[in-house]
Amino acid sequence: MNRSILLSAIALLFFSAASAQQGPIDSKATTETKALFRNLKSLSKKHTLFGHQHATEYGHGWFGDENRSDVKSVTGSHPAVIGVDFSGLSGLPEAEIEKNKAALKKNIVDTYNRGGVTTVAWHFSNPVAKGGFYWVDSLSLPAVKYIIPGGKAHDQYKKILDNVASLVKDLKGKDGKLVPIIFRPYHEFDGEWFWWGKPHCTKEEFTTLWRFTVSYLKDTADVHNILYAFSPDNKFNTEAEFLDRYPGDEWVDMVGMDNYGDMGRDDRYNLEAATRKLSIVSDYAKKSGKLAAFTETGLESIPNTKWWNDVLLKVMKSNKMELSYVLVWRNDTKSPTHYYAPFPGHPSVPDFMKFYNDPFTLFEKDLKSIYK
Repeated sequence: MNRSILLSAIALLFFSAASAQQGPIDSKATTETKALFRNLKSLSKKHTLFGHQHATEYGHGWFGDENRSDVKSVTGSHPAVIGVDFSGLSGLPEAEIEKNKAALKKNIVDTYNRGGVTTVAWHFSNPVAKGGFYWVDSLSLPAVKYIIPGGKAHDQYKKILDNVASLVKDLKGKDGKLVPIIFRPYHEFDGEWFWWGKPHCTKEEFTTLWRFTVSYLKDTADVHNILYAFSPDNKFNTEAEFLDRYPGDEWVDMVGMDNYGDMGRDDRYNLEAATRKLSIVSDYAKKSGKLAAFTETGLESIPNTKWWNDVLLKVMKSNKMELSYVLVWRNDTKSPTHYYAPFPGHPSVPDFMKFYNDPFTLFEKDLKSIYK
């Protein structure tokens, strides 16, 4: 083999290896899932998609209206990323679970058909004890050790994952393709408030749970339209702390962070800390070929009417971070104060419109063929 052919072969091998790093961990991922990964990675170099939890399910003073969101009522466009939850897929009567599946399916498919992206949280009700998804001292049990392989509730957990799989494999868009989702299980695991939190399971138990969950869905249940997102809360200050319970690059597509505490909660602003922590996330994604996201943030009631640009956009534009999306939390239907995105008439609307019109932020109307 002459030198030029050898160098070409080496370059091709290097390119192939680099390309392999720039895709989903699932070798059988659908074409649309691969495209979503690739396009999010590309877009994040100059833009960040805006997301809102439960945006199209309900909002401030309304519930279940067709093709409605508070963000759309303000801007004319839905958020680019819609957050939903798998909380209704376990711990309930079978008829209610099926009803929840149908509602989730419609929401996720509708978002895909419009060209938007769905991310899924999992406020997973404790499968072996009362108390719901929160840790309640008098009620909760440390369920992680019970549901991992060898645990007494492991078979029960597999049945719950079968419910998840049956829904995800039934997500067909109007183009006949399976709809990709970004699945973000066991979030904020570094806190103590959920039963899967750091005080309630060992590092080994948590990483075993993560790896089993991913393996079961893609290898046993044959689900190939999921990107898997790893997102602690904001309790880390170094990359080593961020990766303390990381299951390994072969088990994660996206790294993220949830951070309310540095972003104005209780009138506490520490934008230097928020930027430093989010930079750790972004930097790790860059060097490991992962996606990065600001997976949850927000300021309840948005009392700071300049929050969108003076706080959120300022942080996101710092340090040349590459973030696929930022997601703010939900707008409750009945509560007069529990909301994180503006609605018509809210004092932060002018600042939000400035945020909306900034070329850095992308909303649903801005997305062009993200699955191609």
